Amino acid sequence: MSWLYLILAGGFEMTGITMINKLNKDRSFLALLYMIIPMAASFLFLSKAMDELPMGTAYAVWTGIGACGSTILGMLFFREPADWKRMLCLFIIIFATVGLKLSS
Repeated sequence: MSWLYLILAGGFEMTGITMINKLNKDRSFLALLYMIIPMAASFLFLSKAMDELPMGTAYAVWTGIGACGSTILGMLFFREPADWKRMLCLFIIIFATVGLKLSS
């Protein structure tokens, strides 16, 4: 169950980070709520995952999901560059995250 909590935490992290971009473009109370609520949920699920998972593994996986996911969302929705160097770095992060999962 802790890995499911960690994946949920990463998903909410991606959403919260993406909403920071929305908040920068649209300075409204609603945009602020769209950022705060997923970030709070992300921390809640990360905390639940850390009940059973080692802190270093949980944090690294959570950060990896958030970093890779928000980068991909930026490429898809905000026209951020998707060159081969960025893609290679994403794959390295993903492989390292999988490696941490397999070693736990």
